[in-house]
Amino acid sequence: MDPRIREHAAVVANHSVDLQEGDTVVVDAHPVAEDLVVALFEEIGDAGAKPLWTVKRAGKRPDRAFLRSADGAFETPEHELAMMEETDVYIAVRAGTNATETSDVDPATNTAYRQAYRPVQEERLSKRWCLTQYPAPANAQLAEMSTEAYENFVWDAVNKDWADQRDHQEQLVEILNPADEVRIKSGDETDLTMSIAGNQALNDHGKHNLPGGEVFTAPLPDSVEGTVHFDMPLYHEGREVTDAYLEFENGDVVAHEAGKNEAVLTEVLETDDGARRIGELGIGMNRDIDEFTYNMLFDEKMGDTVHMAVGRAYPVTVGDGNEVNDSSTHVDMIVDMSEDSFIEVDGERIQEDGTFVFE
Repeated sequence: MDPRIREHAAVVANHSVDLQEGDTVVVDAHPVAEDLVVALFEEIGDAGAKPLWTVKRAGKRPDRAFLRSADGAFETPEHELAMMEETDVYIAVRAGTNATETSDVDPATNTAYRQAYRPVQEERLSKRWCLTQYPAPANAQLAEMSTEAYENFVWDAVNKDWADQRDHQEQLVEILNPADEVRIKSGDETDLTMSIAGNQALNDHGKHNLPGGEVFTAPLPDSVEGTVHFDMPLYHEGREVTDAYLEFENGDVVAHEAGKNEAVLTEVLETDDGARRIGELGIGMNRDIDEFTYNMLFDEKMGDTVHMAVGRAYPVTVGDGNEVNDSSTHVDMIVDMSEDSFIEVDGERIQEDGTFVFE
């Protein structure tokens, strides 16, 4: 086994989820990630915890079959909810054999299923949890990299000094926490302002998402004004969406378009009322992620980027008395900030062309 796999497992166990004796642990992973599962089970055994390996994350082919066969009316899977209720720790490992397996599932069906599944997701997020990546060949192919190059990319981003990364990112947290207005400007098509007054900026240094490498918060839902061109593509439900463009008034999306798969973007925005508002503003700060790979777990952490999610806000980022944007969806999209771009906080420029004032 590559020693970096055991290092990866140790980071998950000891840094991300802080395994304790007696913990019940669900490891949810595709069989292609078996080496990482084995290394995680070693860590779980050393901690005196109790593991269960599930393959929900391997379920894209079965999920596709189920979703294409179902009548579109879904109920919350109570048996899966019960499992989450009895779980202390949830570790999800992204990996797969086909990144576009669900591309021929009707977006409306995906939306309906996601809404029914939401109680399971909420229960899962109430536990100690970590989402990470195993460098599977399908993900390497999507990133247009060799398997070896992708392995190096993943483990360079994951197996790092997270205490040092935390300290680096804390400088941005200290700027954002007392702030009111943030302005994002990039090129001719992105000029967006929002208030974050009273909300909390959080330092993501690998505790839940591994790799970490961002500082994120939530805007006041009705404060977002202007336009944004997400010039980096994303995969959503197995489909590529490019050049997403949103126009906001009083916090709501009032116009949108996309260069490819605009119908997918439309379906996201029509999920519910909250899906037409921004639930998250994130600023990428992981300099070891320096290539775009069509994997939001990594891409949103890139230095020189800003991402925003339409839909659900993380309640932990919302201050007392402020509104939590509620939705059953949360879809991140990315703006490249490396050229002709800046971020201003209360009128002061804190980043220009990807470089922070404290770098």
